[in-house]
Amino acid sequence: MKGAPADQKTAVSASAVPPLRLIVVLVLVVWISVLYYLFTVMADGGAAQLVADGRSADPCRGRYIYVHDLPPRFNADILRDCRKTNDHWPDMCDFVSNAGLGLPLADPLDSVFTGENGWYGTHQFALDAIFHNRMKQYECLTNHSAVADAVFVPFYAGFDFVRYHWGYENATRDAASVDLAQWLMGQPEWKRAGGRDHFLVAGRTAWDFRRSNNVSPNWGTDLLLMPGGREMSVLVLECSLVHEREYSVPYPTYFHPRSDAEVRRWQDRVRGAERRWLMAFVGAPRPDSPMNIREKIIAQCEAAPGDCTQLGCAFGSSQCHSPDKIMRLFQKATFCLQPPGDSYTRRSVFDSMVAGCIPVFFNRVSAHLQYKWYLPEYHAKYSVFIREEDVRARNVSIRAVLRAIPPETVERMREEVIGMIPRLLYADPRSRLESVRDAFDVAVEGIIGKVAAARASASRSHNHDSWPWRGLGSGWKK
Repeated sequence: MKGAPADQKTAVSASAVPPLRLIVVLVLVVWISVLYYLFTVMADGGAAQLVADGRSADPCRGRYIYVHDLPPRFNADILRDCRKTNDHWPDMCDFVSNAGLGLPLADPLDSVFTGENGWYGTHQFALDAIFHNRMKQYECLTNHSAVADAVFVPFYAGFDFVRYHWGYENATRDAASVDLAQWLMGQPEWKRAGGRDHFLVAGRTAWDFRRSNNVSPNWGTDLLLMPGGREMSVLVLECSLVHEREYSVPYPTYFHPRSDAEVRRWQDRVRGAERRWLMAFVGAPRPDSPMNIREKIIAQCEAAPGDCTQLGCAFGSSQCHSPDKIMRLFQKATFCLQPPGDSYTRRSVFDSMVAGCIPVFFNRVSAHLQYKWYLPEYHAKYSVFIREEDVRARNVSIRAVLRAIPPETVERMREEVIGMIPRLLYADPRSRLESVRDAFDVAVEGIIGKVAAARASASRSHNHDSWPWRGLGSGWKK
């Protein structure tokens, strides 16, 4: 600025350079942001060190789970009410002991099925507590929901079902679910994705939580149909197969190993078991249900005394409530007959496979259309299918179908089943397996994968308003 007075030059220079105080403040803000980020990552156990190719060395990257700290009325208080079922269902207190595993078994014969060996009297509907306690041991938990890859809601929906199922009005049955939905939708974690990165475990069949869709207007709750419930993904023992965001996981069995070695020892035991019987059935008839084929199966078993064994479960019989008797029978059979019961699948399906017994199904929904994360896609690798219509019409001999399978094929199928055992088990929540992946690990990986896929799809769309996360829940349909 030629010819400008000296004082004008000074004013221009002063206005062109930021004050020193502003520079110091900016530097401090940057450093505080960097330190906060590093502290946040390190607090989650993942230091996020970078390797040469730029990828994160954090072993939990893509696996972080944030667990909602729910008020105890949604879980712990429900378990404390375990005797509340006395007037309708049996006392549940023993079944929720030992982190949800139930009482340890005491084998009167050869000390195989004992608590010391990982065997418990586990209730088939105890998964709410078992899964929550396993989650407490999960290696990639985070206290910072912003970095979580999924959000777990430890609501004991299955136990809540039991409390108020018999003799109560629907408003009472739904009270805890409505309360939960209102609580969740008020949290900042919910607002980030409308709850579609949330998941919970409802340790019963999906129909138990979809009352408005049921034939009976008084059966179950409406948890999965009400606002707040329908947005979340849910792990259930059996899917409805007509709704998204439902994923079937195995029923709890009686075996809950504490180490990889216990799993391997059991696999070796069932691999070497003497299979004296061609086929076996454990279950009660359904005389009040003419479409149920159990009576036909029992009749075929009784007509083949040299090939078929069964454990009678008539009303008043305690045999089907004796885990050691059930597991010993399954270990002695090559094939285990698994017709539908009160629902398409039943706990016996998983008990028999844990015993190394090849399952025989009569309805595709029992297994082939569910449990996509757990069972081979090619179902003939591990199971036999016989149409229930043919059994009902007496057009097929189950014994003849099974005898026609070549011995070498039977061996391959049995080995496939034995190889599946680890992922059909829920390990003892008070311990941690090393390299073996159990049913919990498979479920967590599956849920996180669904959330990640939905996020990736939304990112490609470049339009947040069109982010409905429809990828959650539809993966099992093919």
